[in-house]
Amino acid sequence: MSVVPSKFRKVEKPADTSASARPKSSEMTPGPGFRIKLEIERPPASLVQMFREFETPDISDILNRMYTMRSDIRNVVNDQPLIGPACTVKVFPGDNLMVHKSLDAAKPGDVVVVDTSGSDRNAVLGDLVTNKAKHRGIAGFIVDGLVRDLPGLIEAGLPVYARGVTPFGPLHRGPGELNYTVSCGGIVVNPGDIVVADKSGIAVVRREFAEDTLMRLRAHRARMEKYVSDVKAGNFSNDWVDRQLAADNCLIE
Repeated sequence: MSVVPSKFRKVEKPADTSASARPKSSEMTPGPGFRIKLEIERPPASLVQMFREFETPDISDILNRMYTMRSDIRNVVNDQPLIGPACTVKVFPGDNLMVHKSLDAAKPGDVVVVDTSGSDRNAVLGDLVTNKAKHRGIAGFIVDGLVRDLPGLIEAGLPVYARGVTPFGPLHRGPGELNYTVSCGGIVVNPGDIVVADKSGIAVVRREFAEDTLMRLRAHRARMEKYVSDVKAGNFSNDWVDRQLAADNCLIE
């Protein structure tokens, strides 16, 4: 009869003889922090597509430079822009259970926006999640955090904007939230907001004022066309700078 070394023997749990077991503070409870909303309101697809006419610096300007994500969230896969309504995900640091669930909630054309709760160690998605998302018609990902499996991400070709790449993978336990308000790149993002990402960065257009923003963008473009053309041709003056300096009483020696 073989003898199992003591270091491999199963440790028996002592019986809980107390009147009531000690509550587990780490148990997950349904509600804020652990909830899913499968149906959200999205802007019309035709309206979303109209934002492809504009680059993020113009969108940022029209939004008074208040709805632009932090600059270190970049496309780590390719140079493709990314535009679509947001399917929002908030994960517990080091976990990505809700990222996996977002594949069931997101509609074709959606951009999955991931709030990692400030994590800067674990990746929250890799090539497998990205390939699954591609087959579901998801437009791409915006991750305020890290991703992994870069060669596989590049092969899949889906735009993935993130703060960086790591081999350090996530757990799949939760908690987390799906399709509730998140914070990504320093900007509040609600489900259904329009996310526009390109080589210059990422802008967020709130769903409720998307039509007004589009109208303002078109008016701004019409005003700027001649000025931009003149500047490119070398026809410009910097007199406005001197007027601004004088208005602010700048000391010039």
